[in-house]
Amino acid sequence: LPVFGMNCGRLGFLMNEYADSDLHDRVAAAEIAPIHPLRMEATARDGSTHKALAINEVSLLRQTHNAAHIAISVNDTQQMECLVCDGILVATPAGSTAYNLSAQGPVIPLGSGLMALTPISAFRPRRWRGALLRDHFKVALDILEHDFRPVSASADGAETRHVTRVSVEQADDITLNLLYDPGFSLSERATREQFLT
Repeated sequence: LPVFGMNCGRLGFLMNEYADSDLHDRVAAAEIAPIHPLRMEATARDGSTHKALAINEVSLLRQTHNAAHIAISVNDTQQMECLVCDGILVATPAGSTAYNLSAQGPVIPLGSGLMALTPISAFRPRRWRGALLRDHFKVALDILEHDFRPVSASADGAETRHVTRVSVEQADDITLNLLYDPGFSLSERATREQFLT
């Protein structure tokens, strides 16, 4: 079923403006934006596995004052031996204007076939600002020294604490159809967001 969401609060980038007048006409004229969520599989230090979906991002954050040490693999090939940071996130195009943008990640156009891998307060390597990856790639994040440097993982708020490994991939088998008022599509909002000062 398509979703025509309306923002009834202060936040709600993925939502249409609230107005209940002419709602049937608005839905009939709405533009469709199909999106695929991310699928997270997190392994906790007790060996349990937790799965969740994320429309915006999967984020990993340190749980204590100790910096996180994270090894990054893409498609089963280790790309970074140790990222020293407060955390890291994998963002969809729909979520690239949220937490990802606040962490200095790129805004990604819908339909680009990309997802963002963005560090949060990276300390080493100091100049690494993240990566743009094809949306069919699989990302694995291994937590080094996980007992001394505990990390939590969240898929749009569904949190797992004390993770040792998190894998993230696009859920190609799931399509969410979001409906937008004409002229206010998610793509147009993402474009405008890049020029805000």
